[in-house]
Amino acid sequence: MTDPDSVWRLMNDSTLVGTISVDDSDMPWLRGRFFPEPAFGQFKPWFDEVNTLIEAEEFERFDDAYDRIEDALTLVSPSGPVAEFLLHIDQDRAWFRWHGVVTG
Repeated sequence: MTDPDSVWRLMNDSTLVGTISVDDSDMPWLRGRFFPEPAFGQFKPWFDEVNTLIEAEEFERFDDAYDRIEDALTLVSPSGPVAEFLLHIDQDRAWFRWHGVVTG
């Protein structure tokens, strides 16, 4: 179980892209305020595209668009990097689900 007041980090290699201050949990989803760092600017269009695809119900294009996000970024829990995640960011809000903490 994740502490509802935890802070998660979004990373690109060793660069901090942003932090998520979790303020709500509706398992399996966690929600919180997103605080972008300057590096987020290069990834923001990807999240915007994913949001647009969902709104347009173009689910067949979602996987390809989202794969870029998961390939380039790492979501880091208070316990360490997670193995898999599905992250949405819209303005200053983020919601995500995750599975498995990376070990070794």
